[in-house]
Amino acid sequence: MTEAAIEALDVLIVGAGISGIDAAFHIQKRLPGKSYAILEDRERIGGTWDLFRYPGIRSDSDMYTLGFPFRPWRGDKAIVEGAEIRGYVEATAREYGIDRRIRFGHAVTKASWSSAEARWTVEAESAEGTRRFACAFLYLCAGYYDYAGGYRPHWPDEERFEGRIVHPQHWPEDLDHAGKNVAVIGSGATAVTLVPALARTAAHVTMVQRSPSYVVARPARDALARWIGPGLTRAKNVALSSFFFNLARKRPAKTRARLIEMAAGELPAGYDVDRHFSPGYNPWEQRLCLVPEGDLFAAIRDGKASVATGAIERFTPRGLLLGGGEEVEADIVVTATGLVVRLMGGVALDVDGVAADPAGRLVYKGMMLEGVPNLAFAFGYTNASWTLKCDLTARYLCRLLRHMDHRGLRVATPRVAGPAVEAQPLLDFSSGYIARAAGLLPKQGQRMPWRVPQNYFRDVLTLGLGRVADREMEFR
Repeated sequence: MTEAAIEALDVLIVGAGISGIDAAFHIQKRLPGKSYAILEDRERIGGTWDLFRYPGIRSDSDMYTLGFPFRPWRGDKAIVEGAEIRGYVEATAREYGIDRRIRFGHAVTKASWSSAEARWTVEAESAEGTRRFACAFLYLCAGYYDYAGGYRPHWPDEERFEGRIVHPQHWPEDLDHAGKNVAVIGSGATAVTLVPALARTAAHVTMVQRSPSYVVARPARDALARWIGPGLTRAKNVALSSFFFNLARKRPAKTRARLIEMAAGELPAGYDVDRHFSPGYNPWEQRLCLVPEGDLFAAIRDGKASVATGAIERFTPRGLLLGGGEEVEADIVVTATGLVVRLMGGVALDVDGVAADPAGRLVYKGMMLEGVPNLAFAFGYTNASWTLKCDLTARYLCRLLRHMDHRGLRVATPRVAGPAVEAQPLLDFSSGYIARAAGLLPKQGQRMPWRVPQNYFRDVLTLGLGRVADREMEFR
């Protein structure tokens, strides 16, 4: 392919989900002279909210903080289903003309940095073959998990099972669960969403969990939203989520006791709460599972759903056999067993022909990689709404590019220049998908700007008000 066939842009965004649309808005508003485009592997806007189609799919973050601050969510319903979220993201892109900048069906596979040319060359697979783009700055908004498939462990004797096995990440459109017994393997956000949704028409749904998670009921609607407006509601929810997270970390025993007490209050008298809803870890060592209007608990109270706790020993022709001898009958088994982490969309990076694997590299301000020029990535909070961090990152990126333009600079590369930095795990989380990906993730340091604090208010100071030209950002 000739050089003339390479389309040149100032900024190239990868991914047309929430973080990609947010980034596009800020670039075209704050840097109107910059050319940009979005490359999207799928054929529709929405990212996560287009991919997942299983019954009941919803966010476990409120829409006032998950939504865009420049186009606030104005509904009184705080927890909404995936199709509504996707519609909101698509409407936002259309309103600001961002949809016209998206190249659908472009799966980015490789990005190569040339120091001599001070630009990235990006390769994407499309229906027309491999296409190439050049950009001064590359912003990866492709999420953190593999869209091609979720985590799917295998158990003995699966072939003996006479029913159907499905994974939520690829929900079959022809699956009819009405009047059938369903077993949902898992105890995370996907499982607690699926169980009450399936229980509406299934004969019975059993949530089969190796170990419990913290499950918290919350109202689906924010009672104050219509009175104080979306802006104050967003600020309130950010403050409350930060307060409860910090409280859980400072007083884990009291927080644990209160969460279990709240779950017990939602369940029938005499229910074995210790076995089924008392996790073996402290609150917020994994993400809490939120159930709007306590729908999971309601399904259990109504006898439409139940919980079976224990390791799966094997499949049987009629269902699952647990280690304690309990058998769960099922016509359909749903493996809500988690995600496969695939940071930055799995794009292969190289700098001047040398592979630049993110694994083990330090992360600068939660958005750039040590030693990798002119590249940022969107990575949201694990303890709050994804969009909160991604919006701060996009704003900071615009500050960085404006600073470079004003000073005639072309290259920005994070490098450790101060005291030595001790590499630490990027995320202080014990969730299975994080543990499985420990060797694939970059690292954080024990001090700023290499620390990833998971704290919105601290990031507002660092990314919103902090200096762009610090000693650990090398400009050229």
